[in-house]
Amino acid sequence: MGNSKSGALSKEILEELQLNTKFTEEELSAWYQSFLKECPSGRITRQEFESIYAKFFPDADPKAYAQHVFRSFDANSDGTLDFKEYVIALHMTTAGKPTQKLEWAFSLYDVDGNGAISKNEVLEIVMAIFKMINPEDVKNLPDDENTPEKRAEKIWTFFGKKDDDKLTEEEFIEGTLANKEILRLIQFEPQKVKERIKEKKQ
Repeated sequence: MGNSKSGALSKEILEELQLNTKFTEEELSAWYQSFLKECPSGRITRQEFESIYAKFFPDADPKAYAQHVFRSFDANSDGTLDFKEYVIALHMTTAGKPTQKLEWAFSLYDVDGNGAISKNEVLEIVMAIFKMINPEDVKNLPDDENTPEKRAEKIWTFFGKKDDDKLTEEEFIEGTLANKEILRLIQFEPQKVKERIKEKKQ
């Protein structure tokens, strides 16, 4: 990993991140400095990640969703995120290509990491998403998707699956790319996240 505890980002990691993301050397170096301020050890624990998430959603309960997001980003499953995992996570969820974002979304929904998604796993993530939605906004959702159970059912029906079927990554990505409704249903309103982040920067 190079000298992750020192004040400078190692050349290897910097080059790898520039290759795999759209971020510039200046952006990466600035983020690294602020990353080290927040996490002097050079690693973010799940608890720290949850508290960072909570700052963005003061009027919601993002803990369950943050745990799933953390799991999907912890590439080596060591219970922490290093700077590289953190930046790739940022890239995948904000600037990545549609297929990259969906690969990440698949790993988010594949709760047990067995390479396929079950209807129960869809429900588990949708329940976490619902905890993030303002109760007032839930009231405005269509009748067939205003509870986690209904939304999970709607997603599963769009994929044409029976209750005990499984969904492969290829089916998940192809189905979602072909149907904007599925994309809308599987994600937490990213626009709202971006608005919150912009507010924090001002």
